Amino acid sequence: TAGAYYWHRFYSHQPDLNFDNPEMRRALLQVVDQWLGMGVDGLRLDAVPYLYEREGTSCENLPETHEYLKELRRHVDERFPGRVLLGEANQWPEDAIAYFGSGDECNMAFHFPLMPRLFMAVHMEDRFPIIDILQQTPPIPQSCQWAVFLRNHDELTLEMVTDEDRDYMYRVYAQDREARVNLGIRRRLAPLLNNNRRRIELMNGLLFSLPGAPIIYYGDEIGMGDNVYLGDRNGVRTPMQWSGDRNAGFSLANPQRLYLPVITDPEYHYATVNVEAQQSNPHSLLWWTRRLIALRKRYKAFARGSIEFLYPENRKVLAFVRRYENETMLFVANLSRFVQYVQLDMSPYKGTVPVELFGLTEFPEVTDSPYFLTLGPHAFYWFALEKRHVEADAPGRGPEPASVPELSALTSGNGLFSSVGRGALEGVLPQYLRSRRWFGGKGRQIQAVEMIDAVDMPANGGPEAQLLLVKLSYVEGEPEIYLITVASAVGDEAEQVARNMPNSIIARVRRRPDEPPGVLYEAVNDKHFAASLLDSIAKRRRLKGSAGEIVTSPTEVFRQVRGGPDANIDPSPLVGDQTNSSVVYGDKLILKLFRRPDEGVNPDLEIGRVLTEEKPAVQVPAVAGYIEYRRHRREPMTLAVLQSYVPNEGDAWNYTLDNVGSYLERVLSKPAEAGPAGEFLPADDVLHLAGREMPDEVRDLIGTYLQSVGLLGQRTAELHLALASAGASAGFAPEPFTGLHQRSLYQSTRGLMASVFPALQRKVDSLQDGVREEARTVLGLEPEVLRRFQSILQGQLTGMRIRCHGDYHLGQVLFTGKDFVIIDFEGEPTRPLSQRRLKRSPLKDVAGMLRSFHYAAYSALFNQAARGIVPATRIANMEAWAGAWYKWVGASFLREYLHAMGESPIVPRRQDELSKLLSVLVLEKAVYEVDYELNNRPDWLRIPLRGVIQEIKHHH
Repeated sequence: TAGAYYWHRFYSHQPDLNFDNPEMRRALLQVVDQWLGMGVDGLRLDAVPYLYEREGTSCENLPETHEYLKELRRHVDERFPGRVLLGEANQWPEDAIAYFGSGDECNMAFHFPLMPRLFMAVHMEDRFPIIDILQQTPPIPQSCQWAVFLRNHDELTLEMVTDEDRDYMYRVYAQDREARVNLGIRRRLAPLLNNNRRRIELMNGLLFSLPGAPIIYYGDEIGMGDNVYLGDRNGVRTPMQWSGDRNAGFSLANPQRLYLPVITDPEYHYATVNVEAQQSNPHSLLWWTRRLIALRKRYKAFARGSIEFLYPENRKVLAFVRRYENETMLFVANLSRFVQYVQLDMSPYKGTVPVELFGLTEFPEVTDSPYFLTLGPHAFYWFALEKRHVEADAPGRGPEPASVPELSALTSGNGLFSSVGRGALEGVLPQYLRSRRWFGGKGRQIQAVEMIDAVDMPANGGPEAQLLLVKLSYVEGEPEIYLITVASAVGDEAEQVARNMPNSIIARVRRRPDEPPGVLYEAVNDKHFAASLLDSIAKRRRLKGSAGEIVTSPTEVFRQVRGGPDANIDPSPLVGDQTNSSVVYGDKLILKLFRRPDEGVNPDLEIGRVLTEEKPAVQVPAVAGYIEYRRHRREPMTLAVLQSYVPNEGDAWNYTLDNVGSYLERVLSKPAEAGPAGEFLPADDVLHLAGREMPDEVRDLIGTYLQSVGLLGQRTAELHLALASAGASAGFAPEPFTGLHQRSLYQSTRGLMASVFPALQRKVDSLQDGVREEARTVLGLEPEVLRRFQSILQGQLTGMRIRCHGDYHLGQVLFTGKDFVIIDFEGEPTRPLSQRRLKRSPLKDVAGMLRSFHYAAYSALFNQAARGIVPATRIANMEAWAGAWYKWVGASFLREYLHAMGESPIVPRRQDELSKLLSVLVLEKAVYEVDYELNNRPDWLRIPLRGVIQEIKHHH
């Protein structure tokens, strides 16, 4: 109509609504109800500062606008509680916060000024733009949140920057004038960053760690491109690229009917950059983004935490701390395209341990000194600053001082181990022992404590110290002997122990009522004491006690292993041993103290010496010395063994977990409904699979670990062949299986059942829900378990019994980077020493390793599920894939083991005998593990429970 007009704020094809019209407002509420009623979680309020028009004003931020927003918020909260109103107010933060009201207008608002400054900081390689804008961001109501983003459906707006900054952004990010529109840049994230994967990851890392809720624009999670030649902002609004099919999988329509054409730029072509392609690649940007989201969701500090910037001298590094309740997170980013080095003042967080969140790697503990980090180009770290999880024997931290017992003046000084002093010390030892990781009697009630002997050790420039041998008697079962190293300190030395090694303190000792107490503490954590142990072995010392003597002895290879006078042998206590305590001497030696010694030579020493002297080619550490305790007319007790230190990249357990994790990530890239089937998950057991050709799909998914596990099978066979042919005079000669020994194996398994199943029955109701059901299933399988064990009595077994490793699993093997070295020959620590020295089928070690593969498969899966990498909806599906990994890896190990054994008579020759014996030994190991986890690690119990179930059902 001639002379007609309408109001528009921005574009002529976008007329504004008339909010002064009550009918329009009612109609708008109907639209809101329609969408929220359909289940939409929230609504974006476009150009929210410009709802009303008033003569003589800029029509921006009018009071009427805020009144209407309050009305809209009340309407939504009353009808649809929990929904979100997100305000688009392209303003400086001090102006934009007005749209939160008092928590009664918008729930969220975009933080527009932050976005361009992220890009500026990365290109300038300077943290200032980010810190500057966040310092200008005022606090917001507790119930509200900023929405932060990198890109959206509009241009990268440059309204909220200075003229100079806008010119800079144009020059570095939009040299092509076609990319400029209005006061912004019409590009997607990937083209803006020149498709640089490191920069894309860095920008997302910044986005996800700064205050606010991150918003990802569709397509940026796969690195979609754009088309600046489509005009307006259409170049960043092209169809989502789902696949390489017609129209990028977005539509089956004629391509000419699409609202916008798909991207065909060679670098970002939809045939290459699409969801389907990246879904099948666990290293794609899509999967990396998913892992980033899952990780962020685990920590509330990212969403709600305060922010405290650190100011290192290197301005190319951005570092800040986010804190919320009991969470403290450290973020460090390298804004530069080159490697950077930074020193951080982390003294306010002294005593914490930075744990890198992506790999859960522990970094060195924070102290008063500057904290040093090196960062690769455009790299970033997410750390959780955690109080160190104190292992039971870690020297770092421990119980509160109030929980440490105090001994009276009568027990101090030289009278400590007098009759009165011994009684007092024996009274406090149970509390100390129960706090030790290496104490094996946690599930038993201590009846009495008796100190057998206390032997003085050379001071060697350090504190006075003793080796204590303590006998514990229990209400039920056999007594046990424990080795405790004790030193005393007073005055400044006691304060130093309390400050640096509080968890080592056994008791406080008060010499006089008017003096501060000294301390008794675990001496093995003292470097002077550790040095004295090595020195004693080198000098063949004999140290007298009240009931016996300690004898220290080097072996013939001691000097060769120790090295010359300039060799690095600085002692360092090793934290993390389960049943023993160890000290590493530089890069030459490692001393293992057996915390639970027994009469007789320890198999670790016995087997180690035989292999060192007779079979040096076998991949085991050389024995360089040992410490024994001897009493008249008693067999010696092995207290410690000194071995060559093996440079390594960690044990085979952690190496395997990394490989299982990679396998699971590859599997995750498959469609959710796909499960292992057919050749990938055959019905055959591991032994039968060992005789089959492995499908190519299996090799591709499991990867190079198959070669490693094959090498481990070969090394295991070489060990068994060496043990079968070494030291006949020392009781190493192979012995045949007899009916008597078969009966003995059955009786031992029957006795194990008689102990484990009642214990499981007693505790089943206290277990967690999922574990409880599996425990009840195992209890219901008790008759089947017994029948399986009885099968060992049927027929005469061939094969032979030899000295074995006895506690063989992935944690007992070191990975050097290209080979494996087998360690720890002491056997299962819960069994008496005499039983650990019995000859058994070498398949017992094989069964232990197969069970270890099973543990690795499921523990890696459960760990990834706990970290959010494996969605809860895919747990059942992924458990099947974990089972498939276990079967094929076990088969590969077994194949190479049997091949390396050749025609050796020490393993059964017939397939049925091999299958029966291996099945019984695997099941025995799983039942033993149920008992161990029930008493020590209930959270791990579901793994051996599942092993029992699978072993019975598989052979049923």
